[in-house]
Amino acid sequence: MKALYSLLFYLALPVILLRLVWRGIKAPDYFKRWNERFGHIATRESTTPLIWVHAVSVGEAEACRPLISGLQQRYPAHQILITTMTPTGSSRVKSLFAESVLHVYLPYDLPFAINRFLRAMRPQFGIIMETELWPNLIIACADQKIPVVIANARLSTRSTRGYQKLSKFTRQMLQSIPLIATQTQTDREHFLQLGAHKTTVHAVGNLKYEIVLPASAMERAESMRSLWGSRPVLIAASTHEGEEEQILDAARKIRSQFKELLLILVPRHPERFDRVAALSRKAGLTTLRRSEGKPCHSQVQVLVVDTMGELTFFYGAADVAFIGGTLVPHGGHNLLEAAALSRPIITGPHYFNFLGVTRQFLQQGAAMEVTNSEQLADSVITLLSTPQLRTEMGEAGRKLIEQSKGASKRLLNLIDIHICHGQ
Repeated sequence: MKALYSLLFYLALPVILLRLVWRGIKAPDYFKRWNERFGHIATRESTTPLIWVHAVSVGEAEACRPLISGLQQRYPAHQILITTMTPTGSSRVKSLFAESVLHVYLPYDLPFAINRFLRAMRPQFGIIMETELWPNLIIACADQKIPVVIANARLSTRSTRGYQKLSKFTRQMLQSIPLIATQTQTDREHFLQLGAHKTTVHAVGNLKYEIVLPASAMERAESMRSLWGSRPVLIAASTHEGEEEQILDAARKIRSQFKELLLILVPRHPERFDRVAALSRKAGLTTLRRSEGKPCHSQVQVLVVDTMGELTFFYGAADVAFIGGTLVPHGGHNLLEAAALSRPIITGPHYFNFLGVTRQFLQQGAAMEVTNSEQLADSVITLLSTPQLRTEMGEAGRKLIEQSKGASKRLLNLIDIHICHGQ
């Protein structure tokens, strides 16, 4: 089965490279560092033991912040390597951790590339965030006696059924992993159904609850907001193709009651910044791009955030936060940063990537669910008209986060027991 998987990956390589080129046309950073994607990296000369953490993109890089901090405190004699798969993830790692960690792209799951990477880096053990179950990577680590931890693991019912179609191969892969730390008990049960050993799978909670806000977050947000005056502000964060049109339609209806509304649009991918700004202007709206560096005066109706690393401050400056990737079937994004800033949250129906967290927020009254642009407009109008409801929803979300912290500490303790054996 492994040989068949590798063969299929080799056959798919031209398509993968074409996709990389296509993405590079829109985001030039995808043209850079191709050598790393095939395992061609400089051999690490240092004899210092290395802990390797894989965070595929921005969300995982954010989620692993408290884990990285804990590893650095608990294992001060070790170097930390963080790998990502995307340029935005790479940029976020560099901005969060600067020179305190090493960073390269994780190569494609091809045997020669994976083996080059492992030989060059020589990690003592690896931590893979979320559920990046790359078979050749997992098996190569097992063959080379490199323990691998799957951290913040989640596995939907649908994904479980998919893996069950390759039950023997999946069981072999999972049983080679000494520690799987899942977000929920349901996730744990799914891994056990696939054949993972009971003693290796532990439900520790969601690392993404371990929100670490910049010390100046609210100060910067309030400073930003003071320049806009008392006008109502709606932020639509991490939006995707086909979603901005619906949000702009909703904003048009909201303006029928709140004429001074400022809509902040934050597209998920940098290669879409130009398109989203053009879309807003085509709709006849006075549009400003953040990168223009101009004041957001009272006549601006839409502010397109086409810069990186500022989402926290814009959440803090908004009255209501809509989480993108949910009005279209993308699966949604992390709503916890907005919640940590006590912002009332609205989500569309497609939040399957954050199912457990979003459902908890909906059940506790910390979020609202809408299915289309009309409902989005109605919900925003309700929230903007009812300051007490905004406060109650924001407080409910903040309390949920406070009550759910501790996953990183539990994970570090399990790593100590299962991987480092108390050393």
